[in-house]
Amino acid sequence: MNLSGGVSRDGFLGNQLMIDQPVSGAHRAGLDAVLLAAALPERTSGHVVDLGAGVGVAGLAVARRLPETSVTLVEIDEELARLAEGNAALNAGMADRVRVIVADVLALAAERRAAGLIDDMADHLIMNPPFHIADRGRSSPAPSRARAHVLEAEAIDGWIRAAAAVLKPSGTLTVIFRADELQRLLSAIGSRFGSLALLPIHAHAGEPAHRLILRGRLQGRAPLRILPGLVLHAPDGGFRPDVESVLRGASLPVVWW
Repeated sequence: MNLSGGVSRDGFLGNQLMIDQPVSGAHRAGLDAVLLAAALPERTSGHVVDLGAGVGVAGLAVARRLPETSVTLVEIDEELARLAEGNAALNAGMADRVRVIVADVLALAAERRAAGLIDDMADHLIMNPPFHIADRGRSSPAPSRARAHVLEAEAIDGWIRAAAAVLKPSGTLTVIFRADELQRLLSAIGSRFGSLALLPIHAHAGEPAHRLILRGRLQGRAPLRILPGLVLHAPDGGFRPDVESVLRGASLPVVWW
């Protein structure tokens, strides 16, 4: 990746979390990463792994929100991983609870383990996989941006398989994904996870969901729950008060199980 376009410093969680990220040529983290982090309930503890972490916004937001967690950020792009390391150091009180590893989520198991992404290491796993499916449209001409945004049609299965391997037997998985690709996501999950809870996310009331957050447990046995949808924007176009609270560091107003 070429950082010739420069790096901006952006505030998240009401500026409780400061993040350096590329101005251009790569995916810029935003609302999805904050919502993903907010899906872990208050008092969550243990080791959290963030697959495809980019510059670390979701995982670092977890570390900021949940002081009883340690976080591993997993990123394939070495330049973004270096920025993630710098972001952990930039935010006080995080560096000793956050580590970054460079690894390909879709690599063979032996290669993944050699990179530090080992089996049964995580109590909780979060991920925001590339959300444009390769057979559904064109990708960005910028390689790093394309890699962050575009997923080969069957690759989501590899992401879910890696998540199942990395999690401890009682671990939880939290994914944010395109709502119109729910069928592909559920097909990849198959019987690997149970006790699935699905939160549709709507930009405005009365509109179809454009994102979804799905949570599940490796050993879960409860039936699928489809929760009331989260509406982001009020009629005036601003964020609803409960969403504003999430953007400032609150957990999602959801009871998952």
